Amino acid sequence: MKRRRKRLEVGKSGEGCGGGHVGCEMSRRTMVQAGALGLMGLGINHVAGLREAVGAEAVGGKKRVAARSVIYVFLSGGLAQQDSFDLKPESGEKYRGPFRGIKTKTAGVHICEHLPLLAGCSDVWSMCRSLTHPHNEHSDGHMAMLTGRSGMPANFDRNKPKGSDWPAISALAGKLLTGRGNLPPVMVLPEKLVHRTGRVIPGQFGGQLGERFDPWFLEASTFNGKNYGAYPTHNFHHDRGKEARTDPKFHIPSLNLPRGMSRGRFNRRVRMLEQVSGQQRELEAAAAVRGFGRYREMAIDLLGDAKTRRAFDISKADKKTQDRYGRNSFGWSLLMARQLVEAGVSLVQVNLGNNETWDTHVNAFHNLKEYLFPPFDRALSGLFLDLKERGMLDETLVVVGSEFGRTPRIFSIGKGKPPGRDHWGAVQTVLLAGGGVNGGRVVGASDKAGGYPDADVQRPENLAATIYDALG
Repeated sequence: MKRRRKRLEVGKSGEGCGGGHVGCEMSRRTMVQAGALGLMGLGINHVAGLREAVGAEAVGGKKRVAARSVIYVFLSGGLAQQDSFDLKPESGEKYRGPFRGIKTKTAGVHICEHLPLLAGCSDVWSMCRSLTHPHNEHSDGHMAMLTGRSGMPANFDRNKPKGSDWPAISALAGKLLTGRGNLPPVMVLPEKLVHRTGRVIPGQFGGQLGERFDPWFLEASTFNGKNYGAYPTHNFHHDRGKEARTDPKFHIPSLNLPRGMSRGRFNRRVRMLEQVSGQQRELEAAAAVRGFGRYREMAIDLLGDAKTRRAFDISKADKKTQDRYGRNSFGWSLLMARQLVEAGVSLVQVNLGNNETWDTHVNAFHNLKEYLFPPFDRALSGLFLDLKERGMLDETLVVVGSEFGRTPRIFSIGKGKPPGRDHWGAVQTVLLAGGGVNGGRVVGASDKAGGYPDADVQRPENLAATIYDALG
């Protein structure tokens, strides 16, 4: 235990890099220590370059299969750790909530009774119960957790993305990685993270890298500012409970050529477009134009390859697979993520829930039990087991986190409204599986009320370093 605490130093908010800062330099001794201990204490050996420099025995004793891909599942709104993966049955009534714990396949570890499928495969995944940052506001938390930087950038604006923002993990990965085949190296689905008021949440974009390095957003869902959750089966309203969503379709991207257009005709039009584009090279000094050109070229490549197009089409999956994931936006999103990783995408960020779906201020326990936990439990356990059965788990790191956790204390925000919990950056639980992670582990702990880390403190920088390590 004492040795585990000798981890990579992160420093004060906004100062340390923890592996997430492009210009960070570490001494060889520090790198060896970090590699020997494993990032976040979950058994991940250090980066490929370190393994080559000092040998496998110096960084953990055995070689692991090198991870190739990451699926980052992001629960926008803030998952309540005390009601999911870090229950506090011994705390007082104002803290513990109504949910009981159930046994998992991991000895001595209990999670919420409404997550039985995840409990049944806990030997595949592990969790960190001590991730912390200082932010209790949605935009700040998104910036920290999607960029791997605890401190806010200069001139940070909660209401809109800016060019001075930190680059998202997805943007930095997209800059440094090379796409495989016709696919981009990074994709985000099924939609951008947008507040119910329509403002786009910062932290998802290229920021200081420039707009041309914004990740590719696969818009499979239409923004809706009134309803939440895994539509069409589990959509709800936080105050009113069950509610029909006005746009219940999950839009599978159409990558087919327009009717009547042959492949030869398509290629001729591409060549003509390239001739016209050649006359506009001076304009391409503008970042936005360069970015458009980059995506246009990718789109042309996607249209030209039938195998690549199939990676986006979840309708072709067999009935058993679709039922395993769930026939809703949560299940479809994670199934598509698996197909994209299998086809060669290096990093897929999956935003499970539009419009801060997990922001359970009101009617929290009813909404978690009825609308959020059932599709989440099915889709995530389905992903874990599907990756394992396909032999992809060792090469694919899956990370599940939120912008923050939720308050230890249960309270009501309005007269007569059912209670919930408020925003809480001080501690949250993060799940990790695959990519060299040893399953069935618990790293860190929170205090008796689930309000602050009590052991083995981890930060967004450590999580980002773990993701970057898995990507090589």
